[in-house]
Amino acid sequence: MYYGDDSEESIYKIIPPVFQRPEKPPMYKSTHKGNIPPSGSTLGQAGTSHPMLTNLSGLAQDRVVKPHTHKSLGRAPGSLQPDPNRYLVKKSSSVPSLPTVKKENPQLLQPTTLKTKTKPAVPKGTDVPIMNLVTSKNFVVANAVETILAAPKKTTQGAKDYLHKEDYGKVPKYLNHIKKDIDAEYEYIRQLQAMEEEQRSSGTRLLSDEEKQGLIMGLKAKWEAVNTDYQAITHLTVLDTMGKIRRKEKYEAELAQTEKDIEKLNRKHIYVDNLS
Repeated sequence: MYYGDDSEESIYKIIPPVFQRPEKPPMYKSTHKGNIPPSGSTLGQAGTSHPMLTNLSGLAQDRVVKPHTHKSLGRAPGSLQPDPNRYLVKKSSSVPSLPTVKKENPQLLQPTTLKTKTKPAVPKGTDVPIMNLVTSKNFVVANAVETILAAPKKTTQGAKDYLHKEDYGKVPKYLNHIKKDIDAEYEYIRQLQAMEEEQRSSGTRLLSDEEKQGLIMGLKAKWEAVNTDYQAITHLTVLDTMGKIRRKEKYEAELAQTEKDIEKLNRKHIYVDNLS
């Protein structure tokens, strides 16, 4: 019977139905034993003399191949701990044994007089620590009483008084050296300024790098133009007129003079007349 949606009211839900617990079926039990090895298994026989498959008939009651304890997951925890009774010993006949040293050099075994700081012995596993020790001392009150009753600390006599030092209020010596260096730098700057003023008053000035580069670029452009005109007449092998001869000599003289001017402008310092 349909009672409607859960979100809607229905008169059929006024009396809730009786819940009946379902009966649990009995537990399943296999007819085969749980410790019987599987038939046709390919596990556990690698590295043995058995074939690729074990228990083909399925009649074996025990494992065909005995299990390896540490074949896949390693040895059991704690089985690889070092044994103090088994340690590596170097077998060499050149090193004398302890009895030989005792017989031949007994002074080597004498105890030394140096005191060595050793740590306390390790407690045994059967030792029981001392516990349940309780004191009735109130450390807060005890510290307060000790602080109140303590005598004041004595100040050290003969403390250094920095106000009565010999060099108190005087300029340190290293500052005098620094002042001398600063004055020397200012004097050098004043000399440079005076030299510049003399050059300006004498009618000459130092050519700046920008002006120098501008002149060099102009001379190079002039050399290119003259060289272009000069290359236009180089095909004339016979100079039969005075005009051709003079034109060739003019171009060669201009090229040579331009190269000399460019070489002079490549100097580091160039002074020119101050026409302004």
